[in-house]
Amino acid sequence: MALPKQINLVTFDVYGTLIDWEQGISDAFEKEAARDGFTIDRDELISNFHAIEREIEGGSYELYAEVLRRTAVEISKRLEWPLEPSRSGFLPESVQRWPPFKETNTQLNKVTKKFQTGLISNIDDKLLGQTRRHIPHDFDLVVTAQQVRSYKPDMAHFTELARRMGSKKGWVHISASYYHDVEPCVKNKIPVIWVNRHKEQLEPGQKKPTAEAKNLLEAVKLLGV
Repeated sequence: MALPKQINLVTFDVYGTLIDWEQGISDAFEKEAARDGFTIDRDELISNFHAIEREIEGGSYELYAEVLRRTAVEISKRLEWPLEPSRSGFLPESVQRWPPFKETNTQLNKVTKKFQTGLISNIDDKLLGQTRRHIPHDFDLVVTAQQVRSYKPDMAHFTELARRMGSKKGWVHISASYYHDVEPCVKNKIPVIWVNRHKEQLEPGQKKPTAEAKNLLEAVKLLGV
């Protein structure tokens, strides 16, 4: 599957693709743990975060702010950091400070001038509103987990986006997550550019994305911008 010759809409995942959430998450945990004199190992933290968040999202739907609170409590247990559950709100509260990648706004400016654009995110509307202060662009379509009451890689986000578009023709999705975005896009024949920031290697049996880039700058170049 190739990128469409005529692109009508470019959608983006948000966290990990436009927003450096790993930095934001690390900063939040380090600050909160320092209150207890506890030191956080970043690599261990991020590894645990991705695994636990994915597990919680696989259950019955709840707002992403609650997913983050539950994730913070479970991570603290695994790290043997005695965090009181009542303090777990530090993580959703930190979302407003998660920074965009350095290239994000420059590249979004290029794309929004040429194409219709959208956001497809595993987030709730309130937290996304806080994040959008860092990416002050007008998007034509926005689909959140709260709106579809589901988390990617389930197809609800993509199905709803296609419904609002009226067609999948000319649509390209851009994401840094193979699990949450690339895999469902490939399965459903949605052209997808994988922003492989961590130089991940596909395992046998995993299907290749339509295209691959090491950062957002490279991804946007593939759109011909």
